[in-house]
Amino acid sequence: NRSWIYVDWKGLAHYKDLLVLLVQRDFISKYKQTVLGPAWFFLQPLMTTMVFFIIFGKAVRVPTDGVPPFLFYLCGLIPWGYFSQTLNAVSFSLSSNTHILGKVYFPRLIIPLAVVFSNLVAFGIQLATFLLFYLVFKFFTPTGALIHPSPVLLLFPLLILQVALLALGVGLWVAALTVKYRDFHHLLSFVTQIWMYATPIIYPSSLIPQKWRFIMMLNPMAPIIELTRFAFFGKGLLNFNALASSLLITVIFLVVGVLVFNKVERSFIDTI
Repeated sequence: NRSWIYVDWKGLAHYKDLLVLLVQRDFISKYKQTVLGPAWFFLQPLMTTMVFFIIFGKAVRVPTDGVPPFLFYLCGLIPWGYFSQTLNAVSFSLSSNTHILGKVYFPRLIIPLAVVFSNLVAFGIQLATFLLFYLVFKFFTPTGALIHPSPVLLLFPLLILQVALLALGVGLWVAALTVKYRDFHHLLSFVTQIWMYATPIIYPSSLIPQKWRFIMMLNPMAPIIELTRFAFFGKGLLNFNALASSLLITVIFLVVGVLVFNKVERSFIDTI
């Protein structure tokens, strides 16, 4: 009979050891029975970047605002990869853990939180890979003169925090909906692909005509990607109105997502 607007903060703190165990489980099990193991953390963004570099950089020749194309694509893919992987994992967090949820009580919010933290570890590894290429291009190639990091780089951890909260909020929405409507399992991958192409990852925002640019900025991930590139390269659109809108949308998704999740949590075990 607990209210659906109630969040068990004390319970989350009490079960912090379980959170650590779930983070370890998610991180280890992801590539446990693979030949390359943790090397996939490096290979996934690098292979996608190479595909984008060949198709959009060499064949189509999409402009990159003076940024080396390889770094341009990789810089956008790192935060987007963290967002999309976390969103998908949080969305399936209830249906993929029914064997645990039906046997023992613990705050259900711990499972999606564990996904956020376990993917954050993978993000850290991929970010280190990007920084390695970034330093090589900066100091050992002629294109290094085009790379000018901005003081905005100090805000980068806050951008990643926003990415995590946005993925958690949207993921909780989908997780609650998939309890009764499994169609969202199939719809999510399609929506994620469209969302990626609506985000300036393979093209700069400057390529969008001015009169249509406000539509793209309604996408909360677009200002995050643009500010990330501006932080590392000093190039891109720095729109504070779009950043404020992105932050507001993130807060709305997170708050409403937690409330909807709490409401479904009370009875989802009967229908999942």
